[in-house]
Amino acid sequence: MAIGRKGSRRIVVNGTTYRWRLRQRPTYSQGHCWSPCTYAVEHADHPGTTLVVTTNQPHAGNWFGVPSTAVLPSDVSTAITSALAQGWHPTRPGSPFHLDQSDGFVRLRP
Repeated sequence: MAIGRKGSRRIVVNGTTYRWRLRQRPTYSQGHCWSPCTYAVEHADHPGTTLVVTTNQPHAGNWFGVPSTAVLPSDVSTAITSALAQGWHPTRPGSPFHLDQSDGFVRLRP
């Protein structure tokens, strides 16, 4: 499934243009800080397999005011480079490619 253009940002990594998007509102699980923030990346011109990156930070819009850091373009660039090295092919069709960077995420207990 393609990322909607509205709310997405463009980034160029090694001469290739990608689009990435962070969900504006947290999911229920992210709002409670039970799961970390995620964002999606796809090739800008020929979308195929979507990259789904799981960070080690809570969503900035969590409901408990738990501090988090913003997802920066440098973070996205690093994730894209890492995913490509691990076998992500952004122009080929297929199921989402998951990149888990959640080491160190501290989950709040209900």
